[in-house]
Amino acid sequence: MTASVHHSRLLIPIVLGSLAMIGPFAIDTIFPAFPAIEDDLSVGRVAMQQTISVYLLSYAFGSIFQGPMSDSWGRRPVILAGLAIFGLASLGAAFAHSFTMLLVWRGVQGASAGVGMVVGRAIIRDLYEGDDAQRLMSHVTMIFGIAPAIAPVIGGWILPWADWHGIFWFLVGFTLLLMVMTAFGLPETQPPARRYPMHPASLLRNYVAILRNGRFVLLCVCGGFNFGAIFLYISSAPAFVLDILKLNEQQFAWFFVPTIAGIVFGSFLNGRLAGRFSGRRTVNLGFLLCGIAATGNLLYNLLIEQPTAPWAVLPVMLNAIGVALVFPLLTLAMLDMYPRQRGAAASMQAFIGLGFNAVIAGVIAPLAQHSTLALMLTAGGFSLAAWALWRLYLFHRREDPLPVDTESVTPGPAERV
Repeated sequence: MTASVHHSRLLIPIVLGSLAMIGPFAIDTIFPAFPAIEDDLSVGRVAMQQTISVYLLSYAFGSIFQGPMSDSWGRRPVILAGLAIFGLASLGAAFAHSFTMLLVWRGVQGASAGVGMVVGRAIIRDLYEGDDAQRLMSHVTMIFGIAPAIAPVIGGWILPWADWHGIFWFLVGFTLLLMVMTAFGLPETQPPARRYPMHPASLLRNYVAILRNGRFVLLCVCGGFNFGAIFLYISSAPAFVLDILKLNEQQFAWFFVPTIAGIVFGSFLNGRLAGRFSGRRTVNLGFLLCGIAATGNLLYNLLIEQPTAPWAVLPVMLNAIGVALVFPLLTLAMLDMYPRQRGAAASMQAFIGLGFNAVIAGVIAPLAQHSTLALMLTAGGFSLAAWALWRLYLFHRREDPLPVDTESVTPGPAERV
């Protein structure tokens, strides 16, 4: 444990996991409302897909600043400020009566929603090292993983009682709850003695140095492709559930519950393997499961004319288990490259990953979501690319590649700026 903080080991994962929930809640709760918004605002399905890509692009842009701000001003103030902005944006979306205004407020939501995830990752590494950090990251991922499963279900429950504006009122209430949890349940892990002034020139110089770190970028892109195999299905959920599986707005749970159960189980397994398996072995196991899932998905789509639930979702569930084994360890490895600038490292990782997710949601998903075979081939390609990048990383770094396995950390280039 690296900070003299004695908060409960149970409370901190709950608070950090809940903060990370805000991102998927903002994306997934409105999925069941897509047809209603299309009718009310006179837009098509492709236009509705832009409510996701605009959100993710602004999410990526906002994440550039959130980590460094927490390095300079403290973790808690930055989280509370970000939550306040997100709550106001959700309020604006609740009053939106045009598609343009909805997109504007979705952009503001995205610019602030990443604060819990970005700063939360830095807090995890502030508090713990090695196996303890891996366990906490897996516990947070388990709690975070619940959000995509219950968010569309909640959205479906809200629609019969209120129109789509009611979903954004729900997000306002959820944000207020998160602010209370942060204020009373989260420690400050960036003491004044470790803070430094935030100057634009210094921030730019540090980010350039981080981007010149080939190991860091390689792991970022690897993690982006790895998670992208799951995010492709999540961002295509309205078409996958309503058009392909022929389910209704109240049946999104058929897709999200198995998928997120895979993430939760994979995160649980990740925590159990900490201290028993090396980081390299755990990541290799995760990629093995992703490969089995892609192969099974291909065979299913070649043999079945009309995909049905739950069989069409089971390969996605297995892929989610693999992703949950891989992604937390890659994240810890990237943060350990910059022990004095974890906020900045977390921000850059989020920026690269979320920028990739925005491309998936806005460009790739609309092209692939017309059939399960197209979705499968695209997702399988993402998993294959992630595995290839991982093998390339191992080739250039022959020793055990994950700092989380050791107590020593070698500072990255930005540490020497």
